[in-house]
Amino acid sequence: MAVRNLGRNRIRTALAALGVLIGVFAIASLGIFGNVLALSADAELGGIGDQVIVTPNEDTGTNSLTVRDVDAIARATGGDGSAVALRTDNALISASGGQTLGQVYGTDTPGILFTAAAGTIPDRHRQGAIVGAAVADELNLDVGSAIEVAGARYRVIAILESEEQISPVSPNNAVVLPESAIGGRTYDQVVVQADSGAAATAIADRIRTQLNAREERVSVFELSSLLATIDEFFSLLNRFLLGIAGISLVVAGVSIFNVMLMSTNERKQEIGVLRAVGVHKADVLRVLLAEAALLGVVGGFFGAVLAGLAAIGLVFISPIGFDVVFVASNGLYLLGAFAFGVLICLISGAYPAYKAATLRPVEALRG
Repeated sequence: MAVRNLGRNRIRTALAALGVLIGVFAIASLGIFGNVLALSADAELGGIGDQVIVTPNEDTGTNSLTVRDVDAIARATGGDGSAVALRTDNALISASGGQTLGQVYGTDTPGILFTAAAGTIPDRHRQGAIVGAAVADELNLDVGSAIEVAGARYRVIAILESEEQISPVSPNNAVVLPESAIGGRTYDQVVVQADSGAAATAIADRIRTQLNAREERVSVFELSSLLATIDEFFSLLNRFLLGIAGISLVVAGVSIFNVMLMSTNERKQEIGVLRAVGVHKADVLRVLLAEAALLGVVGGFFGAVLAGLAAIGLVFISPIGFDVVFVASNGLYLLGAFAFGVLICLISGAYPAYKAATLRPVEALRG
Protein backbone atom coordinates (compact mmCIF):
# COMPACT_ATOMS: atom_id res chain seq x y z
CA MET A 1 0.00 0.00 0.00
CA ALA A 2 2.88 2.38 0.79
CA VAL A 3 4.48 1.70 -2.60
CA ARG A 4 1.15 2.27 -4.36
CA ASN A 5 0.58 5.55 -2.50
CA LEU A 6 4.03 6.87 -3.41
CA GLY A 7 3.47 5.91 -7.03
CA ARG A 8 0.43 8.15 -7.32
CA ASN A 9 2.56 11.29 -7.60
CA ARG A 10 5.80 10.08 -9.04
CA ILE A 11 7.38 13.48 -9.63
CA ARG A 12 6.81 14.60 -6.05
CA THR A 13 8.10 11.27 -4.75
CA ALA A 14 11.15 11.38 -7.01
CA LEU A 15 12.05 14.91 -5.90
CA ALA A 16 11.72 13.95 -2.23
CA ALA A 17 13.90 10.87 -2.75
CA LEU A 18 16.39 13.02 -4.70
CA GLY A 19 16.73 15.33 -1.72
CA VAL A 20 17.56 12.37 0.50
CA LEU A 21 19.99 11.06 -2.13
CA ILE A 22 21.87 14.37 -2.21
CA GLY A 23 22.02 14.59 1.56
CA VAL A 24 23.25 11.02 2.03
CA PHE A 25 25.75 11.44 -0.80
CA ALA A 26 27.10 14.64 0.79
CA ILE A 27 27.51 13.07 4.23
CA ALA A 28 29.04 9.81 3.00
CA SER A 29 31.35 11.35 0.39
CA LEU A 30 32.66 14.16 2.62
CA GLY A 31 33.13 11.73 5.50
CA ILE A 32 35.04 9.31 3.28
CA PHE A 33 37.14 12.06 1.70
CA GLY A 34 38.13 13.38 5.11
CA ASN A 35 38.97 9.88 6.32
CA VAL A 36 41.00 9.19 3.17
CA LEU A 37 42.97 12.40 3.72
CA ALA A 38 43.75 11.35 7.30
CA LEU A 39 44.78 7.84 6.28
CA SER A 40 46.91 9.19 3.42
CA ALA A 41 48.66 11.58 5.78
CA ASP A 42 49.41 8.75 8.21
CA ALA A 43 50.74 6.62 5.33
CA GLU A 44 52.84 9.50 4.00
CA LEU A 45 54.39 10.12 7.39
CA GLY A 46 55.22 6.43 7.52
CA GLY A 47 56.98 5.09 10.55
CA ILE A 48 58.13 8.39 12.02
CA GLY A 49 55.64 7.85 14.82
CA ASP A 50 57.98 5.11 16.04
CA GLN A 51 60.98 7.43 16.20
CA VAL A 52 62.34 9.73 18.89
CA ILE A 53 64.88 12.42 17.95
CA VAL A 54 67.31 13.57 20.65
CA THR A 55 69.40 16.69 19.97
CA PRO A 56 71.54 19.02 22.13
CA ASN A 57 69.62 21.81 23.82
CA GLU A 58 71.52 24.85 22.60
CA ASP A 59 69.52 27.13 24.90
CA THR A 60 71.50 25.72 27.84
CA GLY A 61 74.84 25.91 26.01
CA THR A 62 74.94 22.25 24.94
CA ASN A 63 76.14 22.05 21.33
CA SER A 64 76.70 18.31 20.95
CA LEU A 65 76.01 14.92 22.51
CA THR A 66 78.82 13.02 24.17
CA VAL A 67 79.48 9.29 24.23
CA ARG A 68 78.14 9.29 27.76
CA ASP A 69 74.91 10.91 26.56
CA VAL A 70 74.55 8.32 23.81
CA ASP A 71 75.04 5.49 26.32
CA ALA A 72 72.43 7.02 28.63
CA ILE A 73 69.95 7.28 25.75
CA ALA A 74 70.62 3.66 24.78
CA ARG A 75 69.91 2.57 28.36
CA ALA A 76 66.70 4.64 28.40
CA THR A 77 65.31 2.60 25.50
CA GLY A 78 64.90 -0.28 27.95
CA GLY A 79 64.93 -2.86 25.17
CA ASP A 80 61.92 -1.21 23.47
CA GLY A 81 63.99 0.19 20.61
CA SER A 82 67.45 0.89 19.23
CA ALA A 83 69.45 4.12 19.50
CA VAL A 84 71.54 5.28 16.53
CA ALA A 85 74.05 8.08 17.12
CA LEU A 86 74.66 10.29 14.08
CA ARG A 87 77.31 12.75 13.05
CA THR A 88 76.10 14.96 10.23
CA ASP A 89 77.72 17.27 7.71
CA ASN A 90 77.20 18.76 4.26
CA ALA A 91 79.74 17.90 1.59
CA LEU A 92 80.36 17.93 -2.14
CA ILE A 93 79.88 14.44 -3.59
CA SER A 94 81.74 13.74 -6.82
CA ALA A 95 81.86 10.83 -9.27
CA SER A 96 82.51 10.23 -12.94
CA GLY A 97 78.88 11.19 -13.60
CA GLY A 98 79.30 14.67 -12.12
CA GLN A 99 78.99 16.17 -8.67
CA THR A 100 76.28 17.27 -6.26
CA LEU A 101 75.92 18.74 -2.78
CA GLY A 102 74.45 16.28 -0.31
CA GLN A 103 73.92 15.41 3.34
CA VAL A 104 76.50 13.13 4.92
CA TYR A 105 75.66 10.91 7.89
CA GLY A 106 78.28 9.15 9.94
CA THR A 107 77.18 6.05 11.84
CA ASP A 108 78.43 2.53 12.47
CA THR A 109 74.91 1.00 12.59
CA PRO A 110 73.03 2.27 9.51
CA GLY A 111 70.96 -0.90 9.12
CA ILE A 112 68.61 0.20 11.91
CA LEU A 113 67.47 3.30 10.02
CA PHE A 114 68.03 2.53 6.34
CA THR A 115 67.06 -0.16 3.84
CA ALA A 116 69.13 -1.11 0.79
CA ALA A 117 67.67 -1.41 -2.70
CA ALA A 118 70.96 -2.75 -4.08
CA GLY A 119 73.98 -4.14 -2.28
CA THR A 120 74.08 -5.00 1.42
CA ILE A 121 74.15 -2.76 4.47
CA PRO A 122 76.65 -4.28 6.93
CA ASP A 123 75.82 -4.83 10.58
CA ARG A 124 78.90 -2.76 11.50
CA HIS A 125 79.75 -0.06 9.00
CA ARG A 126 83.55 0.11 8.82
CA GLN A 127 84.31 1.06 5.23
CA GLY A 128 82.70 2.12 1.99
CA ALA A 129 79.80 4.46 1.27
CA ILE A 130 76.07 3.85 1.32
CA VAL A 131 74.41 6.15 -1.19
CA GLY A 132 70.87 7.55 -1.30
CA ALA A 133 68.65 6.84 -4.32
CA ALA A 134 68.55 10.45 -5.56
CA VAL A 135 72.34 10.80 -5.37
CA ALA A 136 72.81 7.48 -7.19
CA ASP A 137 70.45 8.56 -9.97
CA GLU A 138 72.03 11.98 -10.37
CA LEU A 139 75.59 10.68 -10.47
CA ASN A 140 74.74 7.45 -12.32
CA LEU A 141 76.13 5.25 -9.54
CA ASP A 142 75.95 1.48 -9.05
CA VAL A 143 77.23 -0.82 -6.35
CA GLY A 144 81.01 -0.86 -6.79
CA SER A 145 81.24 2.66 -8.22
CA ALA A 146 83.82 5.04 -6.80
CA ILE A 147 82.80 8.39 -5.30
CA GLU A 148 84.63 11.23 -3.61
CA VAL A 149 83.20 12.89 -0.52
CA ALA A 150 84.95 16.00 0.79
CA GLY A 151 88.18 14.96 -0.95
CA ALA A 152 88.16 11.33 0.31
CA ARG A 153 87.45 8.39 -2.02
CA TYR A 154 85.01 5.61 -1.17
CA ARG A 155 83.60 2.55 -2.88
CA VAL A 156 79.78 2.31 -3.03
CA ILE A 157 78.70 -0.80 -1.10
CA ALA A 158 74.93 -0.22 -1.17
CA ILE A 159 72.29 2.02 -2.67
CA LEU A 160 69.32 2.90 -0.47
CA GLU A 161 65.67 2.51 -1.35
CA SER A 162 63.93 5.64 -2.56
CA GLU A 163 62.12 7.07 0.44
CA GLU A 164 58.88 8.91 -0.29
CA GLN A 165 57.76 9.14 3.32
CA ILE A 166 58.53 12.15 5.48
CA SER A 167 61.37 11.34 7.83
CA PRO A 168 63.74 13.34 10.05
CA VAL A 169 66.63 11.42 8.53
CA SER A 170 66.04 11.59 4.78
CA PRO A 171 68.27 9.15 2.87
CA ASN A 172 67.46 10.18 -0.71
CA ASN A 173 70.02 12.97 -1.00
CA ALA A 174 72.47 11.54 1.50
CA VAL A 175 75.61 9.49 1.75
CA VAL A 176 76.14 7.32 4.82
CA LEU A 177 79.77 6.85 5.86
CA PRO A 178 81.42 5.11 8.80
CA GLU A 179 81.34 7.14 11.99
CA SER A 180 85.12 7.62 11.92
CA ALA A 181 84.90 9.29 8.48
CA ILE A 182 83.37 12.38 10.09
CA GLY A 183 85.83 13.77 12.59
CA GLY A 184 85.11 14.42 16.24
CA ARG A 185 84.18 12.49 19.36
CA THR A 186 80.73 14.00 19.76
CA TYR A 187 77.41 13.55 17.96
CA ASP A 188 74.83 15.89 16.45
CA GLN A 189 71.76 13.79 17.19
CA VAL A 190 70.53 10.38 18.28
CA VAL A 191 67.62 8.71 16.52
CA VAL A 192 65.76 6.08 18.55
CA GLN A 193 63.85 3.57 16.43
CA ALA A 194 61.19 2.26 18.82
CA ASP A 195 59.19 -0.94 18.45
CA SER A 196 55.88 0.96 18.40
CA GLY A 197 54.33 4.37 18.89
CA ALA A 198 53.53 3.58 22.52
CA ALA A 199 57.11 2.44 23.08
CA ALA A 200 58.36 5.70 21.53
CA THR A 201 56.29 7.70 24.00
CA ALA A 202 57.62 5.70 26.95
CA ILE A 203 61.23 6.01 25.74
CA ALA A 204 60.87 9.78 25.27
CA ASP A 205 59.60 10.13 28.85
CA ARG A 206 62.50 8.08 30.22
CA ILE A 207 65.06 10.11 28.27
CA ARG A 208 63.65 13.37 29.62
CA THR A 209 63.67 12.01 33.16
CA GLN A 210 67.18 10.56 33.07
CA LEU A 211 69.10 13.10 30.97
CA ASN A 212 67.31 16.28 32.01
CA ALA A 213 67.13 15.57 35.73
CA ARG A 214 69.38 18.52 36.67
CA GLU A 215 69.14 20.72 33.60
CA GLU A 216 67.56 20.63 30.15
CA ARG A 217 70.64 19.25 28.40
CA VAL A 218 68.82 17.62 25.51
CA SER A 219 65.76 18.31 23.42
CA VAL A 220 63.51 15.30 22.90
CA PHE A 221 61.20 15.35 19.90
CA GLU A 222 58.67 12.56 20.02
CA LEU A 223 57.33 12.24 16.50
CA SER A 224 54.25 10.29 17.56
CA SER A 225 52.99 13.53 19.14
CA LEU A 226 53.15 15.09 15.68
CA LEU A 227 51.01 12.28 14.29
CA ALA A 228 48.53 12.70 17.13
CA THR A 229 48.22 16.41 16.35
CA ILE A 230 47.70 15.70 12.65
CA ASP A 231 45.07 13.05 13.42
CA GLU A 232 43.28 15.49 15.73
CA PHE A 233 43.26 18.13 13.00
CA PHE A 234 41.81 15.75 10.42
CA SER A 235 39.24 14.52 12.93
CA LEU A 236 38.12 18.12 13.52
CA LEU A 237 38.04 18.76 9.77
CA ASN A 238 35.98 15.62 9.23
CA ARG A 239 33.42 16.62 11.86
CA PHE A 240 33.17 20.06 10.26
CA LEU A 241 32.56 18.55 6.82
CA LEU A 242 29.98 16.12 8.20
CA GLY A 243 28.18 19.01 9.90
CA ILE A 244 27.94 20.90 6.61
CA ALA A 245 26.73 17.79 4.80
CA GLY A 246 24.22 17.07 7.56
CA ILE A 247 22.53 20.42 6.86
CA SER A 248 21.65 19.25 3.35
CA LEU A 249 20.05 16.10 4.75
CA VAL A 250 18.04 18.12 7.28
CA VAL A 251 16.81 20.28 4.39
CA ALA A 252 15.77 17.07 2.62
CA GLY A 253 13.94 16.06 5.80
CA VAL A 254 11.98 19.31 5.74
CA SER A 255 11.05 18.57 2.13
CA ILE A 256 9.82 15.11 3.10
CA PHE A 257 7.85 16.61 5.99
CA ASN A 258 6.16 18.93 3.51
CA VAL A 259 5.50 16.09 1.05
CA MET A 260 3.99 13.86 3.71
CA LEU A 261 1.87 16.67 5.13
CA MET A 262 0.49 17.56 1.70
CA SER A 263 -0.08 13.90 0.91
CA THR A 264 -2.08 13.26 4.08
CA ASN A 265 -4.18 16.39 3.53
CA GLU A 266 -4.97 15.27 -0.02
CA ARG A 267 -5.89 11.77 1.17
CA LYS A 268 -8.11 12.72 4.10
CA GLN A 269 -11.19 11.10 2.59
CA GLU A 270 -9.28 7.92 1.77
CA ILE A 271 -7.99 7.75 5.34
CA GLY A 272 -11.53 8.38 6.58
CA VAL A 273 -12.86 5.45 4.57
CA LEU A 274 -10.11 3.19 5.94
CA ARG A 275 -10.94 4.23 9.49
CA ALA A 276 -14.67 3.83 8.85
CA VAL A 277 -14.32 0.24 7.65
CA GLY A 278 -12.40 -0.71 10.77
CA VAL A 279 -8.74 -0.05 9.98
CA HIS A 280 -6.98 0.75 13.24
CA LYS A 281 -5.02 3.92 13.92
CA ALA A 282 -1.83 1.89 14.27
CA ASP A 283 -2.29 0.45 10.77
CA VAL A 284 -2.73 3.90 9.22
CA LEU A 285 0.28 5.12 11.14
CA ARG A 286 2.40 2.18 9.93
CA VAL A 287 1.44 2.73 6.28
CA LEU A 288 2.37 6.41 6.34
CA LEU A 289 5.61 5.76 8.20
CA ALA A 290 6.41 3.04 5.65
CA GLU A 291 6.04 5.65 2.89
CA ALA A 292 8.53 7.93 4.63
CA ALA A 293 10.90 5.01 5.27
CA LEU A 294 10.74 3.96 1.61
CA LEU A 295 11.77 7.47 0.54
CA GLY A 296 14.72 7.23 2.93
CA VAL A 297 15.72 3.72 1.85
CA VAL A 298 15.59 4.46 -1.89
CA GLY A 299 17.27 7.87 -1.66
CA GLY A 300 19.79 6.69 0.94
CA PHE A 301 20.74 3.58 -1.02
CA PHE A 302 21.50 5.41 -4.24
CA GLY A 303 23.23 8.22 -2.34
CA ALA A 304 25.51 5.71 -0.59
CA VAL A 305 26.22 3.92 -3.89
CA LEU A 306 27.19 7.18 -5.61
CA ALA A 307 29.40 8.14 -2.66
CA GLY A 308 31.17 4.78 -2.87
CA LEU A 309 31.72 5.22 -6.61
CA ALA A 310 33.05 8.74 -6.01
CA ALA A 311 35.53 7.36 -3.46
CA ILE A 312 36.75 4.75 -5.94
CA GLY A 313 37.06 7.49 -8.56
CA LEU A 314 39.59 9.25 -6.30
CA VAL A 315 42.06 6.47 -7.04
CA PHE A 316 42.00 7.26 -10.76
CA ILE A 317 42.19 11.07 -10.52
CA SER A 318 44.62 11.45 -7.62
CA PRO A 319 47.71 9.72 -6.20
CA ILE A 320 45.56 8.05 -3.53
CA GLY A 321 45.76 4.24 -3.49
CA PHE A 322 43.11 1.58 -2.97
CA ASP A 323 44.64 0.78 0.41
CA VAL A 324 43.18 3.97 1.94
CA VAL A 325 39.83 3.68 0.13
CA PHE A 326 38.86 0.06 0.81
CA VAL A 327 38.98 0.24 4.61
CA ALA A 328 36.31 -0.63 7.14
CA SER A 329 36.00 2.95 8.44
CA ASN A 330 34.90 4.17 4.99
CA GLY A 331 32.25 1.46 4.89
CA LEU A 332 30.97 2.74 8.23
CA TYR A 333 30.52 6.19 6.72
CA LEU A 334 28.38 4.70 3.96
CA LEU A 335 26.25 2.71 6.39
CA GLY A 336 26.03 5.61 8.83
CA ALA A 337 24.92 8.07 6.15
CA PHE A 338 22.32 5.60 4.86
CA ALA A 339 20.95 4.97 8.36
CA PHE A 340 20.90 8.69 9.14
CA GLY A 341 18.98 9.35 5.92
CA VAL A 342 16.32 6.78 6.81
CA LEU A 343 16.10 8.17 10.36
CA ILE A 344 15.59 11.74 9.11
CA CYS A 345 12.81 10.51 6.83
CA LEU A 346 11.07 8.67 9.67
CA ILE A 347 11.31 11.71 11.94
CA SER A 348 10.01 13.98 9.17
CA GLY A 349 7.09 11.65 8.45
CA ALA A 350 6.20 10.98 12.09
CA TYR A 351 4.04 14.07 12.70
CA PRO A 352 2.06 13.93 9.44
CA ALA A 353 1.51 10.20 9.99
CA TYR A 354 0.35 10.74 13.57
CA LYS A 355 -1.92 13.59 12.52
CA ALA A 356 -3.53 11.44 9.82
CA ALA A 357 -3.89 8.39 12.07
CA THR A 358 -5.67 10.37 14.81
CA LEU A 359 -8.24 11.98 12.49
CA ARG A 360 -11.83 11.21 13.41
CA PRO A 361 -13.42 9.19 10.58
CA VAL A 362 -16.34 11.64 10.25
CA GLU A 363 -14.04 14.65 9.90
CA ALA A 364 -11.83 12.77 7.44
CA LEU A 365 -14.81 11.80 5.24
CA ARG A 366 -15.87 15.46 5.09
CA GLY A 367 -12.40 16.27 3.65
